[in-house]
Amino acid sequence: MEEELAVSYDVAGVRGLYTSLSDGWIYLNSHDTPQIPERVSSAVARSFRMSAAVPQPEPSRGSHVREAVGRPEGETFFADARAAVADLCGVTPGRVVLGPSLPVLYMALTAAMRPLFRHNSSIVLSNVGRAQCNTMLTRADADVRWAQPDLATGELPAWQYEKLVDGSTRLVAIPAAHAELGTVVAVRDIVERVRERSRAWVLVDASSFAPYRLITFDDWRADIVALDVGELGGPRVAALVFRDEAMLRRLDSDMLELPVSAGLAGGVSATVDHYASLAAAGAGSGGDGRGVAPRQSRRARLTASMGELAGYMEELREDLETFLGTLPVVHIVGVTGEAAEDADTDRIPRLTFGVRGVPSATVHQRLVANGMVATEASASELLRDMGVEEMGGAVTVGLGPFNTQADIVQLTRTVASLA
Repeated sequence: MEEELAVSYDVAGVRGLYTSLSDGWIYLNSHDTPQIPERVSSAVARSFRMSAAVPQPEPSRGSHVREAVGRPEGETFFADARAAVADLCGVTPGRVVLGPSLPVLYMALTAAMRPLFRHNSSIVLSNVGRAQCNTMLTRADADVRWAQPDLATGELPAWQYEKLVDGSTRLVAIPAAHAELGTVVAVRDIVERVRERSRAWVLVDASSFAPYRLITFDDWRADIVALDVGELGGPRVAALVFRDEAMLRRLDSDMLELPVSAGLAGGVSATVDHYASLAAAGAGSGGDGRGVAPRQSRRARLTASMGELAGYMEELREDLETFLGTLPVVHIVGVTGEAAEDADTDRIPRLTFGVRGVPSATVHQRLVANGMVATEASASELLRDMGVEEMGGAVTVGLGPFNTQADIVQLTRTVASLA
């Protein structure tokens, strides 16, 4: 298996892009605290250092060229950040709005959409999404309806939107994937059902999905895609990406003008460049001979790089579920059990598990004692409904681009020692 993976994805080369891995820990907490690539930390350091500096004017290039002479360099970082997010989603920069965090952007979007709300308007949310973001959206002057997940698998069934959505619905918010269970939401299916019933906008939080698979905005046919760059191992900057610029003209655009640190914005482009370079991590500067040469557009490099990353991470996910799933004392939430046994659920490489008869705090401590960093599962409404509290809590594992099969073997052996 390792020989096969090395051909398509050089994980050793990828690990070299993260200097933090030299401390000896096995990081299995990408869902909570992603490791920061060296190129990103260097870019942020430079951005903070140079954001207030004024660059020297370049020699004249003709009367048609207008330069912001005498302006701080940091002002260019915002345009670079929007362009990077646009490349990540396959859109144009004019459709990207930046903000300091997703909850703040969701709050601003709620306020900006006031002209669209009418008497008896409604919005549709789900507790599969982030609680903080849902809280911001419930501030809208609209009736709130809730889509319910399948408690056996954690999936969000699309069929229920036929009943939840009607002519009064103005906004439907869904995640692209659950941050802890790893279940991938059938975004396209939900969007199509919403379109049949309403002209509501569909807002998709792609933050947990983006570190593993390529985002192609048009494939989802959503109206707005939300992204927390921090979940990619980048700076704490968030973005809303709109279907087209005409949508922005229907909003109270002043509400979407949010302050963002120039120093942090300067690291967004480096974050996207990092993911565009993963497929060539083990190759020389001339590219790896597989269609990811530096001369190609960043979107083209992202397509090639994320394709190889997705294949590698899917194999690791299968090993993670298989190895842990063979332990009789382990219950993987949404995977183990008769109700979930035959489910064909699409997942990203994240899962939440418990050990029967062993409190989650003890499981977590044993992992730490053996050099592994994971997290105890959150006390979210969905996980409570799925029985996590009854089994004494659970531990969440989230894999990153640098994890290896050896990490999974070490995890499995350590958990098995608790039996």
